[in-house]
Amino acid sequence: MNEFELIRDYFARQPVTRADVVVGIGDDAAVLELPVDRQLVVSTDMLVAGVHFPQETAPAAVGYKALAVNLSDLAAMGASPAWFTLNLSLPAADPVWLRAFCAGLFDLAGAFGLQLVGGDTTRGPLTIGIQIAGFVPHGQALLRSGARPGDGIYVTGWLGDAALGLMCLREQLRLPESDRAQVLQRLERPTPRVHEGEALRGLASACIDISDGLVADLGHVLEASGVGAQVELATLPLSAVYQAVRGQVGWNPAVARGDDYELCFTVPAQRQPALEALAAQFDCAIRRIGVIEARPGLRLVEPSGAAFRPDIPGFDHFRGP
Repeated sequence: MNEFELIRDYFARQPVTRADVVVGIGDDAAVLELPVDRQLVVSTDMLVAGVHFPQETAPAAVGYKALAVNLSDLAAMGASPAWFTLNLSLPAADPVWLRAFCAGLFDLAGAFGLQLVGGDTTRGPLTIGIQIAGFVPHGQALLRSGARPGDGIYVTGWLGDAALGLMCLREQLRLPESDRAQVLQRLERPTPRVHEGEALRGLASACIDISDGLVADLGHVLEASGVGAQVELATLPLSAVYQAVRGQVGWNPAVARGDDYELCFTVPAQRQPALEALAAQFDCAIRRIGVIEARPGLRLVEPSGAAFRPDIPGFDHFRGP
């Protein structure tokens, strides 16, 4: 099969057709309608085999996660998803792999009304690059720079399960089969918190998604906002699987390993009752884990009251040994 047959057979046909796509796949570029009362939010992420996912990862999971991590960026901005483009480098045009990859990709795209509007394919090491676009009402995008002293710090969902999944794959941790399946699901198929991000518009003072670990990503909020924070480790939302092995793995997977793709956000005290009322409508639980302080730096406090320092400050592609 040649490149154009690959595009026609696997990517031109898809489950979502949006009215705001004037010209999609098949021309030199897409032509898209922009709503007059919205701002465009654009993000991009790249996944490389052997770096972002093990080489042996099922192709459906690769397709799902490639889109999920981009949706998570839109969620952190409070944006509603609209379109995406796909750049795909493949060692070979394997029909079996492509069908499964597209199933994972388009299942998630259909769940959020996202239409693929273009991209590129090439032969090379397995690499997936996605650019995603969505909308927010004017002036309502969630930013990293709005946190202020006294704001509560919250996270959605669970922390650390994806890190446990990676430890299982690396044979650094053994779990019962059902527990292993749960943490591998969190690693390979994270849930982008798009609806929660949309609901936080006008409520959260700052927001970020947890891709590189709580310490690293909350640290970005603190730096952008010019503030510090204290986080109580006893309040971290940990699944029953994590709690069962916490004595063995410690706090590091939950605070410094990444791949959670949950939202970390701050809310001023006067808006916290509104958040509590709204949280009942969320698809996941939220947990208050700390408070923003004027003093710079992030302070992690163990249940004993002792200061905790993670073994690494979060995932970084270019960190030295």
